[in-house]
Amino acid sequence: MSKNWYPIINYKKCTKCLECVKFCPHDVLFEEDGKPVVKNPNLCVDYCRGCQKGACDFGAISYGGAYAT
Repeated sequence: MSKNWYPIINYKKCTKCLECVKFCPHDVLFEEDGKPVVKNPNLCVDYCRGCQKGACDFGAISYGGAYAT
């Protein structure tokens, strides 16, 4: 993943509810084997945080890349 901004899923915190997959309008996240996976990190919009703040109630999503803090 070389994009400047992309979600990282912490599977220890993830409940596999897939709300993040349903939420993302940019096709970054997909369901695979019953859990969310980051399939298209380059499609993530810089600083969006939608899947983190709008969908994940469990703190399982953080961000990586040059812009991550």
